[in-house]
Amino acid sequence: MANTSPWHHLYKTKDWFRLRWKQLQDEPLCRRCTSQGRVVAANIADHIKPHRGDVTLFFDPTNLQSLCKLCHDSAKQREEKSGVVVGCDVNGLPIDPNHHWNRQNSRK
Repeated sequence: MANTSPWHHLYKTKDWFRLRWKQLQDEPLCRRCTSQGRVVAANIADHIKPHRGDVTLFFDPTNLQSLCKLCHDSAKQREEKSGVVVGCDVNGLPIDPNHHWNRQNSRK
């Protein structure tokens, strides 16, 4: 979220603070780290699908996931720019469902 974005004001509303607090209470661990077998506290309520100012999507609790700052600022940003989910699960398989290894394994 850039401070210069036209929707920056949404992050300063009481509704957002309440929604963010509830998300972090319901899911206190980073979702990405957990999927990779690591236990890391989350401190960011992240929009799964970028809202780009869409108020309905912005305040949709099903569009939120809890992330740690490192995952939010690195892997999530790379994913949004490239469309590729970076990382692997505890078994060493790529977490990107579109990775060719996952597509091959799902055919078996």
